[in-house]
Amino acid sequence: MILIDDTLLSADLFDKHFCCDLSACKGICCVEGESGAPLEEDELEKLDEVFDVVRPRLSEKALAEIERVGLYEVDGDGDYVTPIINGKECVYAVFDEQGIAKCSIEQAFLAGETTWHKPISCHLYPIRLTPLKDVLALNYHRWPICEAATLCGGKLGLSVLRFCKSALIRRFGAEWYAAAEAAEKHWLEEKSKAEKSKSK
Repeated sequence: MILIDDTLLSADLFDKHFCCDLSACKGICCVEGESGAPLEEDELEKLDEVFDVVRPRLSEKALAEIERVGLYEVDGDGDYVTPIINGKECVYAVFDEQGIAKCSIEQAFLAGETTWHKPISCHLYPIRLTPLKDVLALNYHRWPICEAATLCGGKLGLSVLRFCKSALIRRFGAEWYAAAEAAEKHWLEEKSKAEKSKSK
């Protein structure tokens, strides 16, 4: 684990490769899972603010579920999450002509209709944030449905940290990310030295 300010980074962020391959996975992360996307408390207000803009993009099933439970709900662990439809897709998921699930909130953002990108937990994925006593832990979340992303990331040589660059800068700032990049470089250099030493 690597400490940067009050965050604790798993070395998996440097060692593991990842890059979403939507043509292969079809955005399955928006459909699979035991509950919806985790939400931070300040994001509940964000959902209220953007809903009228996002609403026209949503399916009738999604709108019916939102009417039933609200814009967000509390899961079995007591955490705020986005609602899901019949135990499957997030209510904010929309599907394009190829059947690829995409985030309606992000689509509105990309169209310049809102300034909120999407929930930070979705933007950061496959990194998960876990509050500990004195620090915030950043871990790589392994999910079998993301096998295509690990293969794609491996081909590109793209680490989890670098794949999540824009999301990490959004959450922690550019200075923090520069420090994380430096830590990754140092970690990989030391790892390479250790492996060369073993092979002698």
